Formats: sequence, C-alpha cells, structure tokens
Amino acid sequence: MTQGQVHCDFSSINGRVIGYPSQSCVKSWSFEDTMGCVGSSEKQLEGRHKKLKRPKPWKNLEPITRAQVKRMRDEFWDTAPHYGGQKEIWDALRAASEADIGLARAIVDSAGVIVTSEDLSTCYDERGAKYELPKYVLSEPTNILKDN
Repeated sequence: MTQGQVHCDFSSINGRVIGYPSQSCVKSWSFEDTMGCVGSSEKQLEGRHKKLKRPKPWKNLEPITRAQVKRMRDEFWDTAPHYGGQKEIWDALRAASEADIGLARAIVDSAGVIVTSEDLSTCYDERGAKYELPKYVLSEPTNILKDN
C-alpha cells in the first residue's frame, strides 16, 4: 500500500463530513481512500453525482391553469433568496429546474450544488446551506387546465 500526505479542509453537510483539497491541515492517505483524505468515501460524495430524474407529476387540490402555475413559480423564485442561501445558487437552481436533465446536471455541477434528491427538490451548496424546491417549480400538475 502506497501512502503519502494530502492537505484537507473538511465541511459538514447534513451530518456527513466531506473533504476538499486545501492547505488547512495535513492527513495521511492511501490509494484505497476515495478522496485521499482519511474518513472520506464514495458514499459521502454520492450526492454531488446523484443521477437526476424528471420529477413526478403532482396534483393540485383544485384544477389549475398554466398561468396560475407560472405565477406560483415566479413568486417562489422572487422570494426564495430571502429564506437563506446564496442568490447565485438560487439562480442556478432556477435555471436547472427549467432545463432538460442533461443541461440541469451541468448547471448544478458548475455551480457547486450538492444534489441529495433525484428530482432537485433538496440540494445543498458547498457551505452546507440547504435549498428546498417545491414540486410546482419542478414539474407540471396532472390536473392542469387550458388557459382561456
């Protein structure tokens, strides 16, 4: 087993420790370690690479028009940054929620978003801030009415 040293900075996300290279501390490693940091594993980082899937359709209590869904979405995105987190992450999540799956994956990866649910409903940024997206911003309702 070959061993060496690596500089590690640790962040905690949802109670799990995730290592990122930096010059904060020195830990020993072996090629058996996933990130090169003692205690890190593939399981700890699986959220960053979780495969995205189209969200399941949902049913509103009453039939709803596309215009009403659009208003709900616009209201959510206008107010979301006020609940915490970084505006840049909210903007990336909005772009990802409106994109096809392949582009959505690229958007969240480039923004450093850690996806913990397959449908983007629960995500974290690299600082550990939680971002929750309601079902109405991720998919269409099953009981949508045609706009007049």
